[in-house]
Amino acid sequence: MGGIDSGNTAWILISAALVFIMVPGLGFFYGGLVRSKNVVGTIAQSFIALAVVAVVWILWGYSLAFGPDVGGVIGNLTHFGLSGVSASTPFPGTDISEMAFMIFQAKFAIITPALIAGAFAERMRFSSFIVFIIAWSTLVYSPLAHWVWGGGWLGDWGALDFAGGAVVHISSGIAAVVAAIVMGSRRGHGESDLGPHNVPYVVLGASLLWFGWFGFNAGSALSAGAQAVNAFVVTHASASVACITWVCIDRIRTGKVSVVGAATGAVAGLATITPAAGFVGPVPALFIGLAAGAVCYMAVELKNKLKFDDSLDVWAIHGVGGTIGMLFAGIFMGVGFESFGDLTDVATRGGQIFRQLGAIVVTTAYAFVMTLLILVAMKYTVGLRLTAEEEEEGLDLSQHGEVAHS
Repeated sequence: MGGIDSGNTAWILISAALVFIMVPGLGFFYGGLVRSKNVVGTIAQSFIALAVVAVVWILWGYSLAFGPDVGGVIGNLTHFGLSGVSASTPFPGTDISEMAFMIFQAKFAIITPALIAGAFAERMRFSSFIVFIIAWSTLVYSPLAHWVWGGGWLGDWGALDFAGGAVVHISSGIAAVVAAIVMGSRRGHGESDLGPHNVPYVVLGASLLWFGWFGFNAGSALSAGAQAVNAFVVTHASASVACITWVCIDRIRTGKVSVVGAATGAVAGLATITPAAGFVGPVPALFIGLAAGAVCYMAVELKNKLKFDDSLDVWAIHGVGGTIGMLFAGIFMGVGFESFGDLTDVATRGGQIFRQLGAIVVTTAYAFVMTLLILVAMKYTVGLRLTAEEEEEGLDLSQHGEVAHS
């Protein structure tokens, strides 16, 4: 097969399938957190992303992210429509089929804009959501993926992002902030009970996310070797500690243990370990999980005190978690996982931390500005928000003519 390792390629295909299951997992996680009149519409947003972003990725997204580099900023359109992307030739620098690599990366491109939907849950038109994910995937996700993973300037500079702390989580978390500002709060926010309608959905969704995240992180090693094994283990370690930390804080503060909180803590731990999963060992992962559970919990509390309606805490979990993870990737790189080079020199570590901070700032600024431009342009052209009557009726009936629970 022209230098392709069948075992490694099989692992990437399995990992792509694992990441796929994260998207309906996200749909159930978000669907359980909204009110019952919005559960179909919320799940539909994740489901339609599977189809729409996949077509964008095949036509031009993959080429922009991983096509031949143009000035360190973007890929060209050499691979438009997957032209020149073969199942029988390896992706450069690897021994896996390029088409396998393409479909693995497609799942990342799909779930990232789907994450943002939690910020404007219960109030965006379905047609507007489709326009948004097409524009955002093209103008925000693909350039960021190229900068870090596709031969662009951030990767060349030496910033580390193993599986998407900046590309996936910071970008979606910052986009969530912009979306919540531009869309405005839900009607009744701060006055009515807008809490979860189905806790079992939340737990089911979080469990599917946890399961799929093994492909998300371990698959990013691009081979079935030591780095994949390490990433698999530290992913579970971080999620476990973050879940326990969230539960303990809940118990101390309220005297009870929220099951929704436990699920949310686990997701925070998963998001936070993502950029560091291939670079740190199990013990650092425990510290990363502890930080994820505590800091993301505080971020949710801050958001609530500010009465900022990021409906499902996308910024607090993914934006904050991705930021912490990017920073810890520099602080702990090579600790407990010696296969990732000799990184004990203080100057080298200091330089790496500086690069991580630079990547955080750049990703935050770019995602903020571009998301703002996209949403403002949409607001004054195709429109964004449901009418007052539609929002009162709910997404399920107003957008789909269906209900989850008859």
